Amino acid sequence: MSKSRVVITGLGMFCGAGKNIAEFSDALISGRSGIQPLDLFDVSPFPSKIASQIKGYNPLDYFDARAARTLSRSDQFGVIAAGEALRDSGVADRYSPYDMGVSMGGGAAGMFQGEIWLKALLKGREEHPSLLRGILPDQTSTDIARIYNLGGYQGTITTACSSSATAIGWAADLVACGRQKLMLAGGADTLSILTFAGFNSLRVVDPEPCSPFSLGRQGISLGEGAAFLVLEREEDALARGARIYGAVLGYALAGEAHHMTAPEPGGLVPARVMREALERSAVGVSQVGWVNAHGTGTPLNDVVESNAMKLVFGDRAPQVPLVSTKGMTGHCLGAAGAIEAVATVIALNRKIIPQTLNFRGRDPECDLEYCHAGNRPTDCRVAMSNSFAFGGNITALVLSL
Repeated sequence: MSKSRVVITGLGMFCGAGKNIAEFSDALISGRSGIQPLDLFDVSPFPSKIASQIKGYNPLDYFDARAARTLSRSDQFGVIAAGEALRDSGVADRYSPYDMGVSMGGGAAGMFQGEIWLKALLKGREEHPSLLRGILPDQTSTDIARIYNLGGYQGTITTACSSSATAIGWAADLVACGRQKLMLAGGADTLSILTFAGFNSLRVVDPEPCSPFSLGRQGISLGEGAAFLVLEREEDALARGARIYGAVLGYALAGEAHHMTAPEPGGLVPARVMREALERSAVGVSQVGWVNAHGTGTPLNDVVESNAMKLVFGDRAPQVPLVSTKGMTGHCLGAAGAIEAVATVIALNRKIIPQTLNFRGRDPECDLEYCHAGNRPTDCRVAMSNSFAFGGNITALVLSL
């Protein structure tokens, strides 16, 4: 089957590091982190008390009273970021609604509202059942499709922390093969007591802001938010005079099946997925300028990613920066892959390699270039964005100018 080049014509962002693309871009360039004390719920029982929370968020700034009441926090974030991406693309009235779809990654979905409902129930109060409306992970994609009149493909992928990266790759496939003329691709996820308590119970949450690839790192910092990209065939985007930010050249994914939470230490499967993504993108290893890592800041994950880089890039590995933006955004779980893909696209357009924040010292097991000293200028046109999730759900995206 003949496939078209898939280009990116719109970007949307709503997260703790920036409530729109302009704010997020400024944070990316200046190295400003969104990780700070968490006050969305009581964190006193937990070792960590910080996260990249969207502070000062008032739903009534974005929605009428009914929507603010019936849309979950995750639904709201997704609708906000999706709307920015669609406006940025200038695609209004260009296609039939049935030629436009949405593919997104989800995670905890409306769990935060569900927890409010449950706490009220346990205290003998009666809360409105609409709080449970967003409990299904696909509710956000349903709301986005309804609000923005997207009558084509609609789907939600839940593969833990690689969900939205996989959703972007799948959306690109649907556009490339002609199934849809336009796809809105991304993800949304929010903080909740369930996820915060769960990761703390696993002892993989750092009490200080996460420090990927640094000596003494203790784990992740959690985050929340949403990010979306508008994908179209290149010929269609050019025909309507759209701004083109770049392209999704290809992707690959795999289920490592090594362990429920821990990655295989050698990095063999991540390396295979990275190679396959490059092969499907018709990109040689010499063309990749840098890699946006999963980069959680857990002791094992960072070593595994470094090992995978060496297997893929060989002697060139020390010259290909492996960076993590999670020190800025926190780990946004189901939305992480999309947020990092958008960060990669912005960095390619700004001609920088982003810095990895919160350096604590050099770890001899992480002996590559991680841009701990600050952003680096670059003329590279191709970068990779990796998502290595629990359960061995691995996705690698290849993005270009």
